[in-house]
Order: sequence, then C-alpha cells, then structure tokens
Amino acid sequence: CLTVDQAMAAQAFHLPPAKVERGEVESALASAPLQLSGSVRCGGQDHFYLETHTSWVQIDGDGIVQITASTQHPSETQAIVAHVLGLPSNKVVCRCLRMGGGFGGKETQANAFAAIAALAAQVTGHPVGIQLPRALDMQLTGKRHPFFRQFNVGFDEQGHLLALDVEMVADGGWSCDLSPPVLMRAMVHVDNAYFVPHLRVIGRIAKTNVASNTAFRGFGGPQGMLIGEEVLDRVARHLGLPPEVVRERNFYRADGTQGRNTTHYGQPVVDNPLPELWAQLLQSSDFAQRRMAIELYNAGQTKRKRGIAITPVKFGISFNKTEYNQAGALLLVYQDGSIQLNHGGTEMGQGLHTKMISVAARTLGVSPASIQIMTTSTDKVPNTSATAASAGSDLNGQAVKAACETVLARLQPIAAQLLDGAADDVAFADDRVFLRSDNPATRSVSFTQVVQAAYSARISLSATGYYRTPTIHWDAAAGRGYPFYYFAYGAAVSEVEVCAYTGVHQLRRVDLLHDVGESLNEGIDRGQIEGGYVQGLGWLTCEELCWNANGKLMTDAPSTYKIPTVGDVPTDFHVDLYHRSQPPSAQVIFNSKAVGEPPFMLALSVREALRDAVAAFGDPREVLLDSPATPEAIHRSIGRVIGR
Repeated sequence: CLTVDQAMAAQAFHLPPAKVERGEVESALASAPLQLSGSVRCGGQDHFYLETHTSWVQIDGDGIVQITASTQHPSETQAIVAHVLGLPSNKVVCRCLRMGGGFGGKETQANAFAAIAALAAQVTGHPVGIQLPRALDMQLTGKRHPFFRQFNVGFDEQGHLLALDVEMVADGGWSCDLSPPVLMRAMVHVDNAYFVPHLRVIGRIAKTNVASNTAFRGFGGPQGMLIGEEVLDRVARHLGLPPEVVRERNFYRADGTQGRNTTHYGQPVVDNPLPELWAQLLQSSDFAQRRMAIELYNAGQTKRKRGIAITPVKFGISFNKTEYNQAGALLLVYQDGSIQLNHGGTEMGQGLHTKMISVAARTLGVSPASIQIMTTSTDKVPNTSATAASAGSDLNGQAVKAACETVLARLQPIAAQLLDGAADDVAFADDRVFLRSDNPATRSVSFTQVVQAAYSARISLSATGYYRTPTIHWDAAAGRGYPFYYFAYGAAVSEVEVCAYTGVHQLRRVDLLHDVGESLNEGIDRGQIEGGYVQGLGWLTCEELCWNANGKLMTDAPSTYKIPTVGDVPTDFHVDLYHRSQPPSAQVIFNSKAVGEPPFMLALSVREALRDAVAAFGDPREVLLDSPATPEAIHRSIGRVIGR
C-alpha cells in the first residue's frame, strides 16, 4: 500500500477521524445560490538538507552518555536515548553544534539514529559515529505528507464563500510520528486568509508502507492552504471573475460584520494588515498593468502563454502542542565583561544564534562582539522545545531577554553607587553605563567596571531566563480554541510563461511583501523569505517522489529528485518587508514576528499563476493541475482545457 488512494480503498487508517466545524454546513450548502465540488492532490517533499542525519556518541569516565547530534530537538533526543539505554535523563547529555539544514526533518527523526549510535557505544565501549549516505537518508526518512482532499463549496454570484465542506487524508506512512498535529494544522489552515461562515473539515491519516512522514516547513499549513487557493480559483473561474478580486472579497476583516474576523476554530483574527498589505503589493508590483500586458501577449500567441497571480498568507504562530511553547536560557557574565550565552534553540542555518546575540546585546547594552554563543546542550538548558514552528526566535529570544534583565536588575544598584544616582535612573548602552538624567558623554562608567564592582560586592553574575507563551489553549476533541499567539501575514505575485509543446514553464518575475514586524535582523529575514519561497516553489513545481511497485524510493539522489536550481529562480526577484503603522498587539520579542515558515506559502502564487497561463490556452472555466506541477502535469492540464 504505497499511496493515499490505495489506503483509502483498503480503509487503512492510523486513527479515528478528526473534525473542526463551524456553523450549519449542510443547510448552508443546500441554500447557496451556486455550488461546486472537486478534489485536489499534492505530493510529498524530501527535506534535502545539505547535511544528512548524523550522530556521534561517547560514554565518558563517569558513565555519562555524551551525544553530539544533528537534531532540532536535543531534549527529545536525550529522552529517547535514555529510554533505549534504560538510563535516567541525567545520565545523558545531548549537544547540537549546528545543523546543515533541518526544515523539520530532524525534529523527531534524528532520534533513532542517535539511539543506534548510543546503543553501539554502550555495547562496544567505544565512541561511535553514524552518518547516512544521501540515498539511504532519502530512503529511510519521512517526507512532507502527501494529501488528498475533496470539497463542496457554496457561494454567491459575487464570489463570496458561504459554505465549505472539506475531507482530507494525509499519507502518514507506516507510523503516526507527527502526523496527528500535521493533519490538525492543515485542518485549521484550509481557510488561509478567507472568512467562510459555515466550514467543516474532516481529516484522516492514511496508513501506507512508506517511510513514516513527518514535520516539514509549514507543518501541514501549506497542504491546508492549497485547498483554500484551489477553491477560490475555481469559484472565480466559474463566475468569470478575476481570481485576485474574488480572493480580496473573501478576506478576514475587522469591519464590524458579525463573525467576519473569527476563524472556524474560534480564534479571532486580530492585527490583520492584509487589506493594506495586499493593496500595497498590487501597486508596487504593477499588477493591473502587467495583467493587461499579459492578455495582449497571450492574444498574439498560440503555443506560449503567460499567467500572473497574487495570493495571500495568514499563518498561525505557535506549537500545536501547548506545552512546547516554553523556552529557557542561561547567561554567564565574567569579570572581564565578556559574556557566555546559552539557550535551548538549535542553529540550522536560519540565523537563530545571530538573533539571540542581538537580543542579548540590545538588552544588556553591550556590543555583540562581547558575547559568545555556546553550543546548545541539555546540561545547560534542560527540557527544551524543538526549534520548529517558526517559534525559535520568539521563545528563546524572550528567555534570553529575561535572563539579561535579571542580571541588569542586580547590576543597577552597583552602577548607581558608582555614579552617585538612583538605581531606577541607570541605563546601559554602547558598552557604557550612565544615568538617564545625566549627560552620558561627560559622565559614565564601562560595563566591565560595573561587572567588576558587582563581583567585588559578591553579586551573582549568572542567571537563568524562562518564557512561556501566554493566552494559547487548544481542545483537540472539540476542534476549538486559541492555538496561535498571533498570525504572520504576507502576499506574493508570480508571473510565469508556459510552453504548450513541452509543459515547461519559466518563472519570469516574483514580487514578495511579507510582514515580519520590526525585524531583529533584516538580512536574515530577507534570506528566510527568499529561501522559503524557493523551497515552496520546489514542492509545487518540480520535486516529485516516485516509488516502484515494491515500495523502493526511486528518486533518492540529486540525479532523480529535482530541487530548484539557480536557473529556476527569476533574475527579476523583488522582496520587501511590510512596515506596519502600529506594532503588533502580541507581546513578541522587540516587536518582531516569526519568519521561518510563513514565506513558504508565498509560493502558492506560482501554482495559481501556472493555472492562469494554462487557462489562456482554451476553456478557462476550470483548470485542473496536479501538484507538483511538473512539465508532464502542465502538459496534461493544457490538454484538458483545449479538449485534447
């Protein structure tokens, strides 16, 4: 049993169905002026991190199992290894120096390889290392979940959604792994940025004989949001309306309309800048003029057509599992004024350590050069959460800030004595300490002087910090709650050109506008937006997983599994950060917002632009396009619209 379709035919499922529902879906569908039904599939995706799964284990002279692993969740790796070896957790230390990429693939699936190495080290008494060859890594490890979804939608003549009924099945593979929370995140993201008064989502997890599928950037959100975009496009084409107009008409809005700003799981949509962000991107991308230019181009072409689309993103930020929304940090200040910083997050190329140094430097008023970030280790910060769910900076940043503020509170009275002032008048900035009521240029002391004075006064110069996300809660049985601390927003415009003979497409131009709040590091955030978009582009257009009849993965190397290359990315690539007029109402670290996962869904605009181009070849009322939209899939889609 290798596919969702085979599992559905055999009724092979891991768990009972899950449901999230609002309103009276059946009666609303029956009374809707217009209805459509259909189905849509999307494939999986290999994480294709540069560094494959890797662990090294040594048992020291005290019998402590010392693990260095490429893991996004050192505390869980610690717990799993301790369980396998029959040891308490205090006999196991797990460190993560840095990873050559993770993308969710090392959230749970690193644990088995660390456990194998640890077991071998325990049996042999020698250090043991394990590193998977690329082909074996791709064969053994889980992917992004493929999904099958079918839907019924009711709407009116203006394209307003009135009711939506969705059934979705995720391919879990041979075990559940993280499939239940992945499925639930997909179920609560089918709405994307759109308000649907009556909405029901039923989800199941197919049991198949492939690797156990797992977390992947977006964690089910992309699979859920794809169905929302599929529905909006079909409704627009059925009515002969521009898809971008129908999308905008269905946005969540705080306009006084009752319930218009509440999701189908009961969470209010607040701080929603999408109407303004959308209008700004339409203008900056010259969308209307380009739409007219494309129509003119298409009218003069028979075998090449262009398409353009704009799509929004509304993505919830927090872990599905409420208890994971916590973090710790440990700060050590030495007599010479140098600082060691420990936190529970892991670095996988996303720049988390750089941001944490920035948070500590900004809070303490010192230069980043004076701070040394330390290897993430379970003997420094215990019971950490995975670095996932786009929450690494949010959670660890707040914990780091809390630790810094504890040390500052101890240093302020010492500084006040040195400066002959009041403790509440003391300020720290630019490696100096001064009184706010004074002129810092004429009277200040160095941060190091204050530290040395604190040491002489026997004041502790180390502190822990802790943070837990407020307000969130979730009732999985009822499918109701407040699972996300806030939402991240963005929008993307993609323009493509398609060849009718081959189905090969060219991505001509991309315009991205994304809300990151007040960026902690603009360079890092821009890199995450660009990288997320390109990785989403790969999932939707070229990364195709194929198995033979015996269940062997055939696409297990770069030669057979096509990830996006430089040739797939347009030179005309515009990335802008959306600047809010007001900071977010959520108390996020220095008013910044998560940026790891949300940009991935900006790539949905590519799929919709491809459908726009395909529609130009023939009957535009319904464009069915497989995902990934490989040249073969695009060629088949063109054949359908021209009646071939």
